[in-house]
Amino acid sequence: MLNTAVKAARRAGQIINRASLDIGGVKVTTKQQNDFVTEVDKAAEAAIIGILLDAYPKHAILAEETGDSGTAGSEYQWIIDPLDGTTNFIHGFPQYAVSIGLSHRGVLSHAVVYDPGRNELFTASKGGGAFVNDKRIRVSNRTKLDEALVGTGFPYRSFDHIDAYLAIFKEMTRRAAGVRRPGAASLDLAYVAAGRLDGFWEFGLSPWDMAAGALLISEAGGLVSDLAGDANYLATGNIVAGTPKVFGQILKLIADNGGAALTA
Repeated sequence: MLNTAVKAARRAGQIINRASLDIGGVKVTTKQQNDFVTEVDKAAEAAIIGILLDAYPKHAILAEETGDSGTAGSEYQWIIDPLDGTTNFIHGFPQYAVSIGLSHRGVLSHAVVYDPGRNELFTASKGGGAFVNDKRIRVSNRTKLDEALVGTGFPYRSFDHIDAYLAIFKEMTRRAAGVRRPGAASLDLAYVAAGRLDGFWEFGLSPWDMAAGALLISEAGGLVSDLAGDANYLATGNIVAGTPKVFGQILKLIADNGGAALTA
């Protein structure tokens, strides 16, 4: 199943890389405020779903552009973002990825995050560890927030909790060694798994933004939760991740700076 997901991600990557050579010619549609979709997203998603369902016709699909498809009620569900970081892509900002996760009976079991621009392939299977281009990866060994490089994502679709977010961001900027917002959550999570970031937090995400990256982090020795410290991040859309020590400090900082408003 992981090999099939890798095949699908690489096929989507070919479509994305080809389109990146002429970004000005890519047709862009606005789904809602600050939320865009391109013909590239749609073509990449169709290619992924085609490969997955050819191999596993009785599996279910949850994909960003087409929603639920495949066999309803299947114990297997593929969770797909064909182009995470569409806004980056249409501006030629080289930080975007293909994200494919597989859930079996509600438990994440396989993950692929593919950065087509850098040809970096992050993979993980439950109980089997995490890898980038077949090299084993682990979260960093940093233990202190004041030494940590922390990733995040700014609110861009819903601004209901912007004040709470800004309070948390302000304190994180004071406390952490650095805060980064590259703009593709799946890739940010993969970077936590690879030790390039020491932690990450974001609110209001969709399952396809998080599924693959969350398993990568768990298999790389890190921790992932929602704002309550539970494993309901796919349902709540709120995620905190990091090294075992930094994770707890980020969770506490969020709770101490208005995080309760986000779970109300």
